[in-house]
Amino acid sequence: MRRLTVATKIIVSVLLTLIVACGWAWRDFQNALHAPAVAGNPVIIEISKGDSFNQITGKLQAQNVNFKPFWFKFMAVREKAFKKLKTGEYELAPGLTLPEILALFVQGKTKQYAITFPEGWNFKEILQEVENNPNIEHTLQKAEGALAGLFCPPFSILCNPEGLFFPDTYFFEKHTSDIALLRRAYDKMQLVLKDEWGQKAEALPFKTPYEALILASIIEKETGVVAERPQIAGVFIRRLQTGMLLQTDPTVIYGMGENYQGNIGYKDLKTATPYNTYVNSGLPPTPIAMPGRDAIYAALHPDNSKTRYFVGRGDGTHEFSATLKDHNIAVDNFQRKKK
Repeated sequence: MRRLTVATKIIVSVLLTLIVACGWAWRDFQNALHAPAVAGNPVIIEISKGDSFNQITGKLQAQNVNFKPFWFKFMAVREKAFKKLKTGEYELAPGLTLPEILALFVQGKTKQYAITFPEGWNFKEILQEVENNPNIEHTLQKAEGALAGLFCPPFSILCNPEGLFFPDTYFFEKHTSDIALLRRAYDKMQLVLKDEWGQKAEALPFKTPYEALILASIIEKETGVVAERPQIAGVFIRRLQTGMLLQTDPTVIYGMGENYQGNIGYKDLKTATPYNTYVNSGLPPTPIAMPGRDAIYAALHPDNSKTRYFVGRGDGTHEFSATLKDHNIAVDNFQRKKK
């Protein structure tokens, strides 16, 4: 009887120990499920190709993420996540729990960076912005000589990428290649141009969407006032239709390249370059900048007035005239008298 009592006590003691241990484990697991693993500042962690689960765990520990590796592995086993973790750079916000961190890795919700190409920038400025971004993988130098071929404009005899990238803000993961990023901007410009071309006004002097893009780039550089763009477009359209020279300064500046130092002289207006619309009739051979959607729309929907001239008022807006006489008066009022 005494032996049975002792055995019973042992069994009861073991059971109580197991119950306490299970209770502790359950409470610890619940804490691992619901307690914030990230406190204070956001944590940046990068999962590289070939990283094992233990290596990922080590990277989290190195960043002082508050968790127990056993429970992290247990959750991964339960969710069958070992082979589902996506590579990339992740930003772990304060307050994230361990299951939320695991879900980020499985869903591949990597940290996103942004780069902006403003309207009116030229291709050289775009390349400089891309080159200066430390989060982009720079491969263009390796593709030296092939860049023009990668972004050769449709309908153009010149393989010049100028103007073919849509101005916008683009979000990307770390290590995205420069070519992949430029391809996105290029593809978006093609989509916008195709969409706008399909809704263009009638009787325009354009044979191809590319010609409309060229004029849109000039409009973009001539004015930042959206409401004026159809008027600017109308002036240039009527000049093209009647054989008048476009005589637009931004094309001269573009043709001058590095020689432009902030001012255009009489000599510059008479110096022949492919882009000097004071000496060459028609459109220049390529765009001179990246036009936005408003400028593209204006090029394809010009106003139907009779104006053929415009001059800056000095405040960012322009005075439009239908005759050369009225234009000369406007020039006197807004330019010569001020000088």
